[in-house]
Amino acid sequence: MMIKITADSTCDLSPQILEQYNISLIPFHILIDDEDFRDGVDITPKDLFRYVSEEGKSCRTAAINVFEYENFFKEFSPNYDAVIHISLGSGFSSTHQNAKIAAEQFENVYVIDSQNLSTGSGHVVLEAAIMAQNGAQPEEIIKHLEEIVPKVDTSFVIDTMEYLRKGGRCSGIEAFGATLLKIKPSIEVVDGKMIVGKKYRGNFDRCIVNYVKDRLENNDDIDYSRVFITHSYCSPETVQKVRVAIDKYAKFEEIIETYAGCTVSTHCGPNTLGILYKRKSKK
Repeated sequence: MMIKITADSTCDLSPQILEQYNISLIPFHILIDDEDFRDGVDITPKDLFRYVSEEGKSCRTAAINVFEYENFFKEFSPNYDAVIHISLGSGFSSTHQNAKIAAEQFENVYVIDSQNLSTGSGHVVLEAAIMAQNGAQPEEIIKHLEEIVPKVDTSFVIDTMEYLRKGGRCSGIEAFGATLLKIKPSIEVVDGKMIVGKKYRGNFDRCIVNYVKDRLENNDDIDYSRVFITHSYCSPETVQKVRVAIDKYAKFEEIIETYAGCTVSTHCGPNTLGILYKRKSKK
């Protein structure tokens, strides 16, 4: 069967992976003051950081609407036996519901709630694409995705809370206090929602290495097939330290580095880094 895998741009997979597995993305909206940009099409994270830091503009995200999804699915539905779309988690945005409504217009379009963001969703997308390339049937793929969705472990450490403050997700006092005390909070996805995890303190590189240790050391619930290092343009030196720390505490078969897109970057800002992997069990 000819099966097409599609996803929201928020999955943060690299262009190489998208091309290798013929994955197509529909872009989220990034609103800079009154201007509307499409994630990864009209704007990159580096553009976004410049707008905010140098020009003092505000940024926020907006969901993909039903009409956009209908037009997107219309491109692929006639040419494939099945289209399987993996959406940003329903706990973060209305996009999943909008995609579901749009899919009702097609007999062969299926929408999966990743219950996640960034390469937490990316794990689900990549699993689907590998299975489709290996000739799996749509029912097999959908069943497998539903099994792995609750097993994906997603977390990030952010260097500055300024973007969270500007997005209304923390107060100015909290952001100021975090800056003053050099606090680098970790953000975790639990049950399809973001929560604040452990708060690290000090130099970002030291915090990020301690974070990797906390996630991986003495953890017997890790699926070692793959881990993503996803970041918003951290320095190569920082990323290398993370690679070394991962190798020290866990032996993954594959380490994939990707850049966080504009959706994550809008809320978390520059110097955000996470390691995202699958667990053996559901939590």
